[in-house]
Amino acid sequence: MDIIRLKDTVNPVLPASVATIGFFDGVHRGHQFLIRQVRQEAQASGLSSMVITFDQHPRQVLAQAYQPHLLTTLDEKLRRLSMTDIDYVVVLHFDSDMASLSAFDFMRTVLRDRLHVRQLVIGYDNRFGHRSALAKSEGFDDYVRYGEQLGIRVVHNPAFLLNDVKVSSSVVRSFLSVGEVELANQCLGYPFMLPGHVVHGYQEGRRIGFPTANLSIDDDSLLIPENGVYAVRVTIGTDAVAHEGMMNIGTRPTFDGDKRTLEVNIFDFDADIYGQPVSVAFMKRLRAEKRFDSPARLAEQLRQDERDIRAFFVELQEKNN
Repeated sequence: MDIIRLKDTVNPVLPASVATIGFFDGVHRGHQFLIRQVRQEAQASGLSSMVITFDQHPRQVLAQAYQPHLLTTLDEKLRRLSMTDIDYVVVLHFDSDMASLSAFDFMRTVLRDRLHVRQLVIGYDNRFGHRSALAKSEGFDDYVRYGEQLGIRVVHNPAFLLNDVKVSSSVVRSFLSVGEVELANQCLGYPFMLPGHVVHGYQEGRRIGFPTANLSIDDDSLLIPENGVYAVRVTIGTDAVAHEGMMNIGTRPTFDGDKRTLEVNIFDFDADIYGQPVSVAFMKRLRAEKRFDSPARLAEQLRQDERDIRAFFVELQEKNN
């Protein structure tokens, strides 16, 4: 896969292609379904396959007050797209100039003239062009009509259904926002992950027998799941080994905390990893965060949580064997 970051003054040398366009946050199973159709159409037409995406969410430009809650960073999104065997990924810089383009002008100046798109596969809920992220004024029929004028064949891709749910980035976010990580993972096709690095914390876990690595998220635009206790797998740096553990997201109410923290207790692990990059994969939400009468009562509950999470991983391994 070739990644092309489109510059204003440079036109890339690209073959004619079948393309799709979108933000592709999470590169979930709905996106994967769409990209498979792009590849199939490209193979049938003897053309290259292309995914066109943006370096930031269009609503961040169109609505200054918009606070994104994203599933992936740009780098992670590109890594996920590289796993789809698409020929080209083009990253557009979305700014006010691009936001001002009508759908027709975007198709003419960007898709046809600069990227040589000959066929455009549109996702079931995708819209683009001036104010498309805020007002749904144009849709698929308009794109077909514009394409007929520009020599771009526009085709529709149906929604990917999972248990009668149309899989979308918004659906994944809604599951994560209430702690339903297993449903979110089914939609993603892989465990939801948060990248960050380990920072010094309050040391309260260590004092009650559960030392934790405190996670600082590297990108504050990423979505953080609902507060609670989770079964997780933790990857440290470039290590290929994923360690099992349990994570608490919340404000530490037993210790009268008022700041939201992410603390992970890594099972059977005792190395100093302060300052190191880590990636946490969420597997299951065990319970909500709650206030306990004493640190001793909290420690008792954490011991039970650990037993439950270890049993979950054993059952998961047996299920996958």
